[in-house]
Amino acid sequence: MDGIIRDMLAEEIPECVKVIRTAFKTVADEFGFTEENAPRFTAFATDDKKIYYQFSEEHKPMYVYLKGDKIVGYYSLAILNEDEIELNNLAVLPEYRHGGIGRRLLEDCFTRAKALGAKKLKIGIVEENQVLRKWYESNGFIHLGTKKFDFFPFTCGYMEQEL
Repeated sequence: MDGIIRDMLAEEIPECVKVIRTAFKTVADEFGFTEENAPRFTAFATDDKKIYYQFSEEHKPMYVYLKGDKIVGYYSLAILNEDEIELNNLAVLPEYRHGGIGRRLLEDCFTRAKALGAKKLKIGIVEENQVLRKWYESNGFIHLGTKKFDFFPFTCGYMEQEL
């Protein structure tokens, strides 16, 4: 598992959008989400303009996992308040999964969130994705509850970890 994690560069936004969309598309396919029934789902709603706005206007911290010169993983952080940070769009290209990259990205996220002064890390997931929920729980997250939105054909699950 060779690779490095570093800050994303603005010129890497198009490649990161491909990583996010590709990674989240596997979830969409597994659970039957389409652009028609879930247009706001990450696999369909993420584009260069959105990520560029989050990067340049919202100044969201964004990170990439590089294997050689190829971006194969990504995540971003949303600073909610001085104590809480939300992990967004943790993504690993399907062909690079099950090799520890997701865990390395998550550990990097813990380190960076603590360095920013956070005491809690929050995340939202597709509740029906029990494999993902169990993975986050195995990495120390606690399930807090769920919420159903009319614009999603799934239930949103909410989790957090004390840092």
